[in-house]
Amino acid sequence: MLVSGSVKDRFVVSRRRTGFGDCLWSLAAAWSYAQRTGRTLAIDWRGSCYLDEPLTNAFPVFFEPIQDIAGVQVICDDQINQLSFPGPFFPPWWNKPSIDCVYRPDEQIFRERDELRELFEGQDDTQANTVVCDACLMWRCGEDAERQVFQNIKPRPEIEARIEAIYQEHFKGHSIIGVHVRHGNGEDIMGHTPYWADSELALRQVCTAIHKATALPHPRPVRVFLCTDSAQVLHDLSGVFPDLFTIPKRLLADRAGPLHSAALGVEGGFSALVEMYLLGRCDTVIRFPPTSAFSRYARLFVPRVVEFHLNDPGCLILIDNSSEHLSIS
Repeated sequence: MLVSGSVKDRFVVSRRRTGFGDCLWSLAAAWSYAQRTGRTLAIDWRGSCYLDEPLTNAFPVFFEPIQDIAGVQVICDDQINQLSFPGPFFPPWWNKPSIDCVYRPDEQIFRERDELRELFEGQDDTQANTVVCDACLMWRCGEDAERQVFQNIKPRPEIEARIEAIYQEHFKGHSIIGVHVRHGNGEDIMGHTPYWADSELALRQVCTAIHKATALPHPRPVRVFLCTDSAQVLHDLSGVFPDLFTIPKRLLADRAGPLHSAALGVEGGFSALVEMYLLGRCDTVIRFPPTSAFSRYARLFVPRVVEFHLNDPGCLILIDNSSEHLSIS
C-alpha cells in the first residue's frame, strides 16, 4: 500500500483529505478501534484539502506532534512516506497491487465505510494486520472516544496564539453565542441537504434559534459570533443581527463551491481551526445543520448547545453537557 521500509506490528491507518471536522471525527473512530484491538494508530492526512503538497502529511502542519493518545501509540508525521504497512489489509480492496489502488470510485468508498462500520460495531478483531480507514467514519464511535481525541490533540502554537488573541479581544467579558451555519455554497452537501431544501426557511430557522438562544439566561452581556462558509449567509444574518461579529476571512463568490481548498494554502487550514476552536470556547453554540462535523468539537465541550433535531429539521432542541435534551420549539 505504501512504499519502502517495513514495520512488524498491527495498525489502524486513518486516511482523510477532507475538512478538519470529518478528519478528527473519523480519527476518533479509528483510535477507538486501535485502542480496543491493541494496534498502532497511523494518521495519514496526505493530499489534504488544505494543502497543495500531495506528499505532505497535513497533521503535523496544523497540530502538535504526539506519540500516543491515551496509551495508543501514534505515528503522525512525514515518516508515513517511508513506511510499508504489513498485509493482509482490511477492507479487502486494499489487498490489490498498489497501482490498482490509485483510483477508488465513490461506490467503493461507501462500501468500505459500511464494512468498517460493521467491523467497529462487532466485538471481534479482524485477522488483517492493517486496517485502512479511508472513508467518513462520523457516528462510528462513542462521544467518549471523540472527547479523548480532542483532549489529546492540540493545534500548533501559532494557531493557539491566534485563538487566544481573538478570545481576549472579542470574547472576554461577554457571554458568547456562537453560530455555525454550514451552507455548502454550491457543493454537494449530501447529508446536510434536507436542512437546505428551502433556503429562506433555513435562514428563518437560524434567526429563530439566535433569538431563542439570546433569550436564555446569561451571566454577562451577550455577543453573537458567526462562522459560515457563505457570503450570502453572512449578508443575510448581518441584516437581522447587525452587531454580530465574524473573523475576517476570504469567502468565495455565491455558489462557487466549498470554502476551503488547496488553493488557499496553509492559511485556509489555520483559519478553519481558529474558528473551530473558538466555537468550542463559546458559552452557547447554535449548530445548523447538526450533521456538520465542523461544529462537533463545540457540540462536545460547550456548556449549552442549540441545534435542530436530526430526525425533524424544524424542531429546536437545547442540549447541555449532561446530554439531557429539552425541546425549546
